[in-house]
Amino acid sequence: QVQLQESGGGSVQSGGSLRLSCVGSGYIYSTYCTGWFRQAPGKEREGVAGIDSDGDTTYADSVKGRFTISQDKAKNTLYLQMNSLNPEDTAVYYCAAGWVGSRCIEPLYNYWGQGTQVTVSS
Repeated sequence: QVQLQESGGGSVQSGGSLRLSCVGSGYIYSTYCTGWFRQAPGKEREGVAGIDSDGDTTYADSVKGRFTISQDKAKNTLYLQMNSLNPEDTAVYYCAAGWVGSRCIEPLYNYWGQGTQVTVSS
């Protein structure tokens, strides 16, 4: 059983940056992909970024050029660097492991963290 814990969320103004971290209690890289997702109030959970075991990344169009996903397998940790934040990025952000989908950015994972709130004010 893998447990995931996100950290690094908070409140920032438009144009600001945050770095999210996700640490796993079990090895989170046992399957091909890991990913970051977000859910805003009243909206469905959406894929933000995914990374595979080779380090290849996939991003949602809305965050391309602003967000960067990375991994440190030695530390069993997943990161999401978020720059040029805007109010539309406000959401609860979740990391995921235990991939069972066909694309890393699809929300088809067995293990999910509890989420960390990101709030961006204009």
